[in-house]
Amino acid sequence: MTEDNLTKKEEYQLKKDEKERESEKNQKRKNAKRFLLWSLAAIVIGGSVWGLSLMAGRSPQSQSAVLLDAVSSSDWVTGNQESSVILIEYSDFQCPACGAYYPLVNKLIKEQGENFKFVYRHFPLQQHPNAKPAAYAAEAAGKQGKFWEMEAMIFENQNNWSGSKNADDIFRGYAGSLGLNLEQFDADRKSEEAKNKVDADSQSGVRAGVNATPTFFLNGKKIQPRGYDEFVEMVSKPNS
Repeated sequence: MTEDNLTKKEEYQLKKDEKERESEKNQKRKNAKRFLLWSLAAIVIGGSVWGLSLMAGRSPQSQSAVLLDAVSSSDWVTGNQESSVILIEYSDFQCPACGAYYPLVNKLIKEQGENFKFVYRHFPLQQHPNAKPAAYAAEAAGKQGKFWEMEAMIFENQNNWSGSKNADDIFRGYAGSLGLNLEQFDADRKSEEAKNKVDADSQSGVRAGVNATPTFFLNGKKIQPRGYDEFVEMVSKPNS
């Protein structure tokens, strides 16, 4: 039977079958897209956990005493300055895991900051060529009272500069958007003072046994929070 000889009922059924087949195709495409998105999310989370768990094959509990430098006036500190609960992060601005943890740490400071003191220390990894320039940019911004604002811009835009060959120009653009004196910013980020500060942070991390980023210490004990709720619980019960 040709299509010309179809009855109205048969023609209606044919169109209905075609719509159902098209609907099935669309659903399959949606499912495939959803599967891809979840796969990518799993990769990011897995990478973050891997970045934190690369601790020479040992758990925090099995490590010897930590030689952690005391918080000093040279450290970048926020939260409750008077709190006896101290959370220290050794971080690399170009590290994807550090970028993934930044929103959690930022939220923790905003919502629980009155309960602890947060200290940021640089630990640029050798395999990340733009990590030190980013750290120098943050230090230079700090000389003008904008360290935390620059830290936020660097982490929130990590994908834009991470693989760039002109990262310094991008950081200079961030400095301009923050209203910094660009002449002073350029001088400060190229200064020996900035380089020495980043190196000092890194060396203090080496002494504490840091060999991956991000690495967190809570009251001198290395911790590995796997999510925001666990972060809150740890900060609320630092000695448990």
